[in-house]
Amino acid sequence: MDTFDLLSVVITTYNRSDALLAVLHGLSRQTDRHFEVIVADDGSREEHRRAVLESAVAQALRVVHVWHPDVGFTASRVRNRGVAAASGQYIVFLDGDCVPEVDFIARHKWLAQPGFFVNGSRVLLSPEFTQQVVSGREQICGRSRGYWLRQRLRRHASKLTGLLRLPDWPGRVQQDFSWKGIRSCNMGVWRTDFERVDGFDESFVGWGHEDADFVLRLHHSGLARKNGFCATEVYHLWHREAARDRESQNAQTVREREKSNVVRATLGYSQPRINDDAVITRLG
Repeated sequence: MDTFDLLSVVITTYNRSDALLAVLHGLSRQTDRHFEVIVADDGSREEHRRAVLESAVAQALRVVHVWHPDVGFTASRVRNRGVAAASGQYIVFLDGDCVPEVDFIARHKWLAQPGFFVNGSRVLLSPEFTQQVVSGREQICGRSRGYWLRQRLRRHASKLTGLLRLPDWPGRVQQDFSWKGIRSCNMGVWRTDFERVDGFDESFVGWGHEDADFVLRLHHSGLARKNGFCATEVYHLWHREAARDRESQNAQTVREREKSNVVRATLGYSQPRINDDAVITRLG
């Protein structure tokens, strides 16, 4: 791992402040505290914005909150706006329903390496257990192996990889690139590499595959994929599946780009923001 001054966590959220607060509580318990938190809000209603901005944990973390009006699923745009508000030279993307373990930041720093991006993984939680977490009845960060074994036996957790810590060895590098299975809910990338490909492509609208397109272009730029399994797992809070009416079109765009050498986004991070409607609130 190269030494760097600051890591920025960019968290995407939409109308789910209870889940986001659970994520922020996980970040507040990190063993490595040298990071900043950017909440990239894709148009949440006012009551959800207030619930986050007025929370003690957001104040303690000195969260930077970036919000724009709700015009549908525009994850690419709000992630780019989140990075624009970030100061770190290494960016970790995290979804607002993915609770990090206490060594999440430390492990991402440990895996960070020039020439690579890190694709993390997740442990799925059941609907019943999720409700206990977001209501505050269950605290899931820093728990024992016995605790998670019990949750697995009760079918509240999909797997036990969150307990394991494997070394940073050559087997983490995926030799044959595939954009399938990529999820930006837990991903680390150097800011210079993010800017080289011009960030996420905002021409992707609706649910699906904007993250696959992003890592495909990282691959075209010369980066390799390093898998963060058994190191950077997050606990994914249950939710209903989003509407996927644009999935086929977005997937087709990725398949076409897979046959090309496209590196930079069609409508990317560096585009001029005329009459920008983003609202940035800096706490602390």
